[in-house]
Order: sequence, then structure tokens, then C-alpha cells
Amino acid sequence: MDLHGIDLNLLVAFDALMCERNVTRAGVRIGRTQPAMSAALSRLRLLLKDELFVRSATGLQPTPRAVELAGPLGEALASIRSTLDFTQAFDPSRAVMRFTLALSEHPAFKVLPALQQRLAQQAPGVTLRIKAYTAREDALTLLDAGEADAAISVPASKTPRIPTMPLFEENFVCIARRNHPLTKKKMTLDAFLAYRHLLVSPEGDGVGLVDTQLAKLGRKRDVAIMLPQFYVAPSIIANSDLLATMMTGVIKTSGLRDDLALLSLPREIALTPVPFVLHWHRRNDAHPAQRWLREQIALVCRAKA
Repeated sequence: MDLHGIDLNLLVAFDALMCERNVTRAGVRIGRTQPAMSAALSRLRLLLKDELFVRSATGLQPTPRAVELAGPLGEALASIRSTLDFTQAFDPSRAVMRFTLALSEHPAFKVLPALQQRLAQQAPGVTLRIKAYTAREDALTLLDAGEADAAISVPASKTPRIPTMPLFEENFVCIARRNHPLTKKKMTLDAFLAYRHLLVSPEGDGVGLVDTQLAKLGRKRDVAIMLPQFYVAPSIIANSDLLATMMTGVIKTSGLRDDLALLSLPREIALTPVPFVLHWHRRNDAHPAQRWLREQIALVCRAKA
């Protein structure tokens, strides 16, 4: 049958008639008058080429064809109602679904273990799929394309279609191996620049926040190694004379805190904390399951603050 032009209200009327077995009561059930329901039944009989309901002493009785249609049509209508009803309560304990998160390296290490533990306790039927990205704008591309439900990153371009929620901030610290010669000296800009450095550059541009500050002073550091990953850096620093400027959260999560010395940056290099935010697409703003997921991410980040 060609579905073009089929009135969905006729299927709602059929479902009501199947439940009530009475034209008047079926009309009350869906807010229609008795004449309107009688007209709907006539149209249904013409559309489906079957009597559908016949009168008996106990009310309307469905024909075999009506009984055959009742189950599939009832399930289809329930699915449509569920899809359209964004006000429905989301029950995570009964949900069976998958969320896709776009995460760069540091948010994955910082947030994902606790988030997975929380989901396992509250929503055992929910699974996570993680999509990696490099540039912060790539996270917005994934959201626009519907390839991610949410993303955690440093702030990207502001746009009304991508709402954001602050999650946490990271401060910066200079790290060196334990017993590094600089640990016995006063930290000055000259002392800082006397050693070679490791630079983490996730986007591969080779310019960190430290380099931007140094450029304003007409100075430059000697970068011995540049790499895109944060979490290998502490191990390299712990086994060399290199210095690195890292987020404190990376050091805490790396498990190498005892092998490292944390040093203050020179006063000339004033680095403000870097914020991490949750991004999602406006089309998912009101969806109850999506709202629940965002709440869980926010709760995990607050607990780790």
C-alpha cells in the first residue's frame, strides 16, 4: 500500500476502536465526537478494504483482518508517541542505548573512568562509544554531523547551534625530573630557557601558550621534542633533563607524581587556567536521555574538582 496521503489520525482512531469496541467510547478516548468516529471508521473500511468491526450483542467485534493489524499498528503508534514525547521521564536503569562522546586525550583520561563507573551503576544497558579528535573545531564538526552526542574540549568557536557548559579548569606548572639541577636554583626566565623543552602540541602547530608568551618578550625556547600526546610526556620528563609546561591534571592522572618535580613558571610567563567545556548540538538540547547524559558528565567533573 502506498503510504502517501494516509491520515495518521485514522490509525489513532483504529487503535481507539480496537481498545474500546464502542464508537462513542472510542471518540471520548481520543477527543472526538461520535459522528467523527463513525466517519473515521467508514474511511478506514474504504482504505483497508475490510469491514474491520462488526456489530454484536456485546459491542463491536474486530474482523480477522483488524486483529491482524492491531498489534503492528499499536506498536507503531507507541513508537511514534515515544519519539515525539520529549517530556517523558528517562529511566536510565531500563534504557538500552548507546551514546557517542567526542573526547580528546586529557578529557578521556580525566572524565571517562569515573563516568563509565557511574553509568555501570545507574544505567547498565547504556554503552559508550568514544570518537577521538585533534583540533577543537573538529569536535563541532562531529556534533554538526550527528556523529557525536556530546564533546568535551577547550572552548571552540561560539555559535548558537552548539550550547556549552563549563566543566573544569586546569592550571599550568613546569615539570622536571626529580633531582633536576633546576630544582636547586631559583626559577628565573633565563634559568627556564637554559634547558631544552618538551612541547605537547595536539593540533600539531608547534606553538604552545608558553611560546606565545615568550614571543611577546622577544624570547624563544629550545624545543627538543614535540609530540601530540599529553600522557607520554611525564614519563619522558622523568627520564631526561628536559622541561615541560603541563596541565596539573595530567600530572595527577599520569601516576608519575613521585618521579617529578613541580616548579613554578617564571613570573614573566603568566598563563591563565585553561577551561574545558561540554559541547552538544541544539537539536539534542531537550532530549531527556541526552539531558541525563550531560548531567552525569557534569556530576563526575564536579566530584573530581
